[in-house]
Amino acid sequence: MTFKTQFTRIKPALALTTSLMAVALPAHLAAEDGLDDASDTPREIIVTAANRTETSLDKVGQTISVLDLAEIERRQTQNVADILRTLPGVTIARNGAIGGVTSVFIRGAESDQTVALIDGVKLNDPSSVGGGFNFGNLMTGNIERIEVLRGSQSVLWGSQAIAGVVNMVTRRPTEELQVNARGEYGFRDTVNLVANASGKAGPLSASVGAGWFRTDGISNFAEARGATERDPYENVGANANFNLAITDAISLDARGWYSRGRLNLDGFAPPTFAFGDVNEESVTREIVGYTGLNAALFDGRFRNRIGFALTDTNRRNTALDGPQWETFRGEGRNERLEYQGIVDLAKGWEATFGVEQEISSFTSSSFGAPATSARARLYSAYAQVVGTVTEGFTITGGLRHDDHDRFGGATTFGASAVYNLSQTGTSLRASYAEGFKVPSLFQLFSDFGNTTLAPERSKGWDAGITQSLVDGRIELSAVYFERDSEDLILFIGCFGVTSPICNNRPFGTYDNVGLARARGAEFAVTMRPTDALSVQFTHGLVDSRNRTVGSANFNRRLQRRPENSSSLLVDYRWPFGLETGFTLTNVSSAFEDAANAIRLPGYTLGDIRAMMPIGQNLELTARIENLFDEVYETAINFGQMPRAGYIGVRLRM
Repeated sequence: MTFKTQFTRIKPALALTTSLMAVALPAHLAAEDGLDDASDTPREIIVTAANRTETSLDKVGQTISVLDLAEIERRQTQNVADILRTLPGVTIARNGAIGGVTSVFIRGAESDQTVALIDGVKLNDPSSVGGGFNFGNLMTGNIERIEVLRGSQSVLWGSQAIAGVVNMVTRRPTEELQVNARGEYGFRDTVNLVANASGKAGPLSASVGAGWFRTDGISNFAEARGATERDPYENVGANANFNLAITDAISLDARGWYSRGRLNLDGFAPPTFAFGDVNEESVTREIVGYTGLNAALFDGRFRNRIGFALTDTNRRNTALDGPQWETFRGEGRNERLEYQGIVDLAKGWEATFGVEQEISSFTSSSFGAPATSARARLYSAYAQVVGTVTEGFTITGGLRHDDHDRFGGATTFGASAVYNLSQTGTSLRASYAEGFKVPSLFQLFSDFGNTTLAPERSKGWDAGITQSLVDGRIELSAVYFERDSEDLILFIGCFGVTSPICNNRPFGTYDNVGLARARGAEFAVTMRPTDALSVQFTHGLVDSRNRTVGSANFNRRLQRRPENSSSLLVDYRWPFGLETGFTLTNVSSAFEDAANAIRLPGYTLGDIRAMMPIGQNLELTARIENLFDEVYETAINFGQMPRAGYIGVRLRM
């Protein structure tokens, strides 16, 4: 079949030229300022993902993007993955519409090589094949901040941080009582309701919220390929954040996040077992919790935190035709005990160090077969020093050691530097980092498992420049990166194979046989010609390839990894208060399979949005997604949303 595409191939040379001429968002920067906030002295941007503590962006040598609450609300986006796909070097693949299994690829790495955090707690699912996180059920809801740290970050964030870190922060407590609520209705009976209340009473600060989303949806099996039924989706979520100040120096934290997504699936129905419409339901329940004690000693120069974090994921698939029966059940659980200390060594110098113990467990069963269960322990210690050598010049270096009760130890190193020349508005950044990922419990202990697996490892570096012009109203940036990965865990077919690794594994097993290389560049520019107009452009060029010597797929592009992705965002505030915006996202073609035999055509998406304030406390919103009604797939046979419209209202008190 033929898909409608527009501008689906952007040549690297053209992309570079366009990036240096266009007006857009710097790769390291986020949209921290509103449309009316442009000034000669923009406010300081603080990030937490880079150093596991609040750090001014001008002291961070890694590449990072930040989206604050104002930008998230301005986008009016329902799902976090759809925001991430507009950032340079980030692409996604989704099995169907919203709610379907969603992978996020940063700089061409595997999705399960990315650490996803919510309020500082890891979200990975030990019961999934690669042990990663499915972004499909992650709604924007009450999230007020998103940080995307690109490049290996294992020194501070441990296993899986080969590609980078996606850190999401829910609404925090406020000094005064605040209530925020919004409702939205649109395409195919979609309803989205979100509310949050926050405030402070004496020593107790609190923020609590909830959300409900439902839609009749589209068929997960592509309607363009003949699907006729719809697969509805529903998500119920909640979040809470409490802080109790015992003294000026000691406090208690408690945070929680809950999500329950229910989605109708498509699959392989008898008698042909070809992919198509089936009547099956998937329910995913995720619980995240954290409680901790904070103590600041020696007049705040030595800051300590000890905490316990929990991530519990339960997945269940049920066939609904005839008598209901369970086709899959998976339960994954992470329990993490952690201590972190931060000490001021001298003026401009700070050390961060910590120890962690993580216990992971999983249970899974398919089609009523006996369940497989396993658990593993991981002990970790890390240390990092950040120092300002001279005015504007900051360096960072760190080391981490992890000890796994199955494969032994892994040591990683990372370093970065940033030099800000205030006279010219120039910032130079560079970093080198090593990453690792422990084998998942499924890869170790399932019926296909291999208990002798070693961790996946990576080494990578990047370097970039940011240039501010016209009193900060124009900013350009460019970053180049490379990453080599080894000991990648791949599935090995064992049919007719006599190798010892296939003993008692008639169908196949996992082994450390893969090598991969990714290299590329990220370009961005932002311009504010007036306080009312903001124009942003980003482009990511990612060449990620299989480098496994002797493989039939040597030097072929990795699956579902487009080479080029671009985003253009234009927002304008009219004199009478109306805000309008337009987003254009272009993604080049990719391959569905490792042999690069099945091509996924590129696509271009256009979204328009509007917001009108009514008085001080009320806003009316409207948007149209996929304005061009593009027919496309990010995973073969799985359809994506057609043109869809929504209207809504926001209330602030």
